[in-house]
Amino acid sequence: MPHDPVKIEEAKGWLMKAEVDLRAAEYERTADPPITPDIVFHAQQLVEKSLKGFLSWNDTPFRKTHNLVELGEQCSRLDNTLEALLQRSAVLTEYAWKFRYPGEPEEPTALEADEALALAKQVYKAILERLPEILNPE
Repeated sequence: MPHDPVKIEEAKGWLMKAEVDLRAAEYERTADPPITPDIVFHAQQLVEKSLKGFLSWNDTPFRKTHNLVELGEQCSRLDNTLEALLQRSAVLTEYAWKFRYPGEPEEPTALEADEALALAKQVYKAILERLPEILNPE
């Protein structure tokens, strides 16, 4: 039985937005020096949008939130093999707002940005592995 085209469009839409965040973060790493506040922001967004794509595909409603703990718990209920990875990625939640405004703490280091992006890529890959090929944005 073919998949519902509306469902495909919604889930794939989230994953395509996630892919843009991945590309943006990787591009910002090439700057000299790397634009670390933006890299960690896009790492958080990569995880958030990947999880929302997974939830959309699984017909699981979610609130309008940047909270990776909340989204991760919802995804883990659908697939408990994601739990450990999503618990580790929850630390990225604060990058949705931290470093985004004047007067914030010092910027993240290049190492912190690289680690955040590597973790976000692990989540993105894990989500794509659990979804039909038709949803792959590449």
